[in-house]
Amino acid sequence: MSKTLVMKFGGTSVGSPSAIRQVIEIARAAKGDWENVAIVVSAMGGVTDTLLTGVTASASDETAAERAAATLREKHFQALDELAPKADEVRGLIEGYLQEYVALCHATRVLGEASPRALDAISSLGERMSAPLVAAALSEASLPATAVDTRKVVVTDDIYQSASPFMDETTARCEELVQPIFAHGAIPILTGFIGATRQGVTTTLGRGGSDFSGSIFGVALDANEVWIWTDVTGVMSADPRVVKSARTIPTLTFREISELAFYGAKVLHPKAIRPVLERGKKLWVKNTFAPAEPGTLIVPDNGTQTDGAIRAVTAFKGQCIITVEGRGMLGVPGIAARTFGAVARTNTSVVMISQASSEQSICFVVSCQSSPLVLRTMEEEFRLELTRKDIDSITSSSESAIVTVVGAGMRHTPGIAGKVFSALGEAGVNVIAIAQGSSECSISLVVDAADANKAVASIHELIM
Repeated sequence: MSKTLVMKFGGTSVGSPSAIRQVIEIARAAKGDWENVAIVVSAMGGVTDTLLTGVTASASDETAAERAAATLREKHFQALDELAPKADEVRGLIEGYLQEYVALCHATRVLGEASPRALDAISSLGERMSAPLVAAALSEASLPATAVDTRKVVVTDDIYQSASPFMDETTARCEELVQPIFAHGAIPILTGFIGATRQGVTTTLGRGGSDFSGSIFGVALDANEVWIWTDVTGVMSADPRVVKSARTIPTLTFREISELAFYGAKVLHPKAIRPVLERGKKLWVKNTFAPAEPGTLIVPDNGTQTDGAIRAVTAFKGQCIITVEGRGMLGVPGIAARTFGAVARTNTSVVMISQASSEQSICFVVSCQSSPLVLRTMEEEFRLELTRKDIDSITSSSESAIVTVVGAGMRHTPGIAGKVFSALGEAGVNVIAIAQGSSECSISLVVDAADANKAVASIHELIM
């Protein structure tokens, strides 16, 4: 059976000519060890933001799209000039994509809105430009490579900006379009982040979805391993910008990495993990700029036993607490159901919930960006109860942060919560709200945003 490796490179990893040269050397080494190597690429660093900023600005500025296109042209052409100066076909392809971008921006300006479908078409352009560029660079370095626009391969539903793949159809397309590239001894360079509906309409898998693409191709190509290449050495025990002593964690379970991904650790897209592990494949997180470092291996929850009770601590900033309180709530059924039903109507994700045992208050955490809409909707939902004083108030806090302590071993170790609160007390950090899942894999604490870094640093000292 063929040994197949899928490697995904993020935006920083393909963000400059020097970074792409590093990708080339990693690919060269991988080809020496693996029969088949597939590479999934993100857009060059900063490109997706430039694309979306340009379309937003074009609503009030007729020349914004052209300026954004000029910036992107310079970035990509400079990389081509250094890495594959004779790749005129790729230069023409990128120019065509930039013209498409300007046309799409002008169309949204005329219509007066950018629909999710239009935004998918626009934000997909970054990967569509980077894949042929990287393929040309590898071919120039004597590593035959073929760019693949995965809108022809990844078949998704039509939930624009957060599409999900149909894996059976995607696997069949891989057999038809990607496996022949392996057969010719070349490396397929696959666009991450994007796919298309059965009707051929462009979709995206959501921001950070290139990680998900790596997982999709790991499964669809029946790869033995998937390596996610980033600009950090694996998954760290804390943000190294906050905690200088943060270190790489050699192994993490699926549940641990899922908690970290959800609560602010931007190493892996949450959806990228499960498909690979469910099929018994290895998933590694590695550093493009330190490829000799082993990185972090993600294992199933029933896999290798991890040592140490607390594995990592992270802070999820930009959050606000919505509190519903009143003595008239005591014993009244349905308050919680109505609360979260109202939140659901705003399409807002609730990231944490805490309720007093007396039932006199419910508090939950949403992004500060969503807070005003949620507050208005809640006040409308409970207008009668507010008038009767059954509910005294519905309020939103100032900016807070969720500090999450993660470790599968915590459930077997008495006294962890006590140590965490003692450490916060000694650091002078006030805890506003607490939540702990029944799995005891994590404890989440809400603190004032100004105390977030101090809280992370004090808890990190408890890591064994």
